[in-house]
Amino acid sequence: MTLHGLGIGWRPEISGIIAQLDDLAFCEVIAESLGSSLPPELERLAVPVIPHGISLSLGGADPLDPRRVEHLAQVAGLRGVPMVSEHIAFVRAGGIEAGHLLPVPRTYEALDVLTRNITHIQESLPVPLAVENIAALFDWPDDELTEAEFLSELIERTEVRLVLDIANVYANALNRGLDPWTELCRLPLEHIAYCHIAGGSVHDGKYHDTHTDPVPRQVVELLEQFTAAGHHPAIMLERDGNYPPAHELLGELDAIADAAGLRRITANTEWSRT
Repeated sequence: MTLHGLGIGWRPEISGIIAQLDDLAFCEVIAESLGSSLPPELERLAVPVIPHGISLSLGGADPLDPRRVEHLAQVAGLRGVPMVSEHIAFVRAGGIEAGHLLPVPRTYEALDVLTRNITHIQESLPVPLAVENIAALFDWPDDELTEAEFLSELIERTEVRLVLDIANVYANALNRGLDPWTELCRLPLEHIAYCHIAGGSVHDGKYHDTHTDPVPRQVVELLEQFTAAGHHPAIMLERDGNYPPAHELLGELDAIADAAGLRRITANTEWSRT
């Protein structure tokens, strides 16, 4: 299934706002929050739902946890699920949980691990898998490849789709002293499943992808530039805390829709009339 239009990350705290969005294209929901069925509020939306995993640790040296693999396969079989997604990251090592998405060394050895784990997941799922580029506050000293080279090689090996997080591209470029647009153009853009956009802020000289701050103007402008260059994937807003008043959240959705050349989906909400 090919996604089109504007989506949002579904969270219980903003489910009332999401329920009023007009022609919402899709929702993404944390896979680990799901059980044997979708939450009733999400079920009533009757839109495609993408379970988004955060704990598989695809880039970790430890073997994948069979229980986590089994759970992801279970939620992939729920009604209205066209694909599932996870992160190009690791979250545990030696039995120790990091509590964060940590960057994988951009080495051929790490590519071998990712290829093995992604192939295993693909064989376990009833729907396609897409993987997301993460925001990294550091690079490993033994990196052998650029991020673009690493992603391209991974996709060539596994034929996995890409969840392109445009805000993460901006974060990594800013923190590495690089040009965000140049870095974005180097990525394997022909393999995009859908895109993320989220907010962040600068602390101690580093840009942090917080998902609890408004989307910066520079990130919206990067999306606009991306669209003007002829790229029109489905795109969604992520917000994971510090939820703003409804009118501010709707304003962010409108700004994203405008930048991506999509129709606004907020016109019929009660907050749009206040």
